[in-house]
Amino acid sequence: MRADPGVDWSAALEWARRTLGEVGDVRRLSGGWTSTMLAVTATGREPAVLRLMTNEPWRTHGEPLTTRESEIQRMLATTAVPAPRSLALDATGEHCGHPAHLMTLLPGAIAPDRKDDASLARLAGMLASIHAVRPTIDVRSYQSWAWEAKYVVPEWASDARLWEDAFELLRGEPPAYEPCFIHRDFQPRNVLWDGDEITGVVDWVETSIGPAWLDVAHCSTNLALTHGTEIADRFADAYVTTTGRPRQPYFDVMDVVGFLPPPGRASFITDPAELTRLEERLAAVLTRCG
Repeated sequence: MRADPGVDWSAALEWARRTLGEVGDVRRLSGGWTSTMLAVTATGREPAVLRLMTNEPWRTHGEPLTTRESEIQRMLATTAVPAPRSLALDATGEHCGHPAHLMTLLPGAIAPDRKDDASLARLAGMLASIHAVRPTIDVRSYQSWAWEAKYVVPEWASDARLWEDAFELLRGEPPAYEPCFIHRDFQPRNVLWDGDEITGVVDWVETSIGPAWLDVAHCSTNLALTHGTEIADRFADAYVTTTGRPRQPYFDVMDVVGFLPPPGRASFITDPAELTRLEERLAAVLTRCG
């Protein structure tokens, strides 16, 4: 086991032992912009994941984020959605030093390079299953990530007018929608696969009630960043075919603009090719806004 420089796991692992028993293997999981994610194995217990909200600005909001994830996972345990099960919660970080959530480790691995039609259809079907959940607990209303403070044409943009048109659109009222249960960060890096089957959906800290198309949009933007807007559209088409829900391109625009950094912060997208594909995605969805 190797700790990250500046991050002491010892208190968190001691806390996890109170639920799991004697902990053997501990390894760092890849990914996790918001958190340090540890796979923890204890004798005689199923493997677990320990989320430590170590990264700002999410650490500051770690109590509501980890609490929400725990509550949502407990609710989803009675549904067909393959989510982890919450095992223990230290939302304030009193015991772990950081807001912490202990949950089961699901089988499978992320497969962000999958872009064949069958995989896109399975992604769309899983998202439709999430949207069909009828919450049995109070779930917050969604929040836009396209804050007005982000309405600044990025310096790398090749078409400033495109971004200005997007900002003008978003200053208006969003279209009417039928509220439903949404994951809010549904995208390939939060979906686990084993062969051709989806075995899990993770990262439930942003779960909300909101427009179904915002989930479709977020997954589409992520697919566009990696594979281009054609693949993103094929996923969106698969969702429409599965559900019959209408497209709402306003939320596609909202999602693309949400990827811009707020003033004074660096973008987490640094690959010039991905930035180009983000602008291409914006151009594609703006043409559908009428």
